[in-house]
Amino acid sequence: MSETGNRPLDVLEDSVGTAVTVTLKGGQEYTGVLVGYDQHMNLVVEADEDITIIRGDNVVSIQP
Repeated sequence: MSETGNRPLDVLEDSVGTAVTVTLKGGQEYTGVLVGYDQHMNLVVEADEDITIIRGDNVVSIQP
């Protein structure tokens, strides 16, 4: 984990390349490998050969 480790972007940085489950406001869940993110917490999740781009303002939680 990074030195600060408490800021959301630090947690995302530490999670790149690992499997995560992303829960959205509407209750939908996406599970896959976190392959990227940006400063707005938009996420790129890859499951099998499918790539999903998730808008950050829809994210409720990200779990390992």
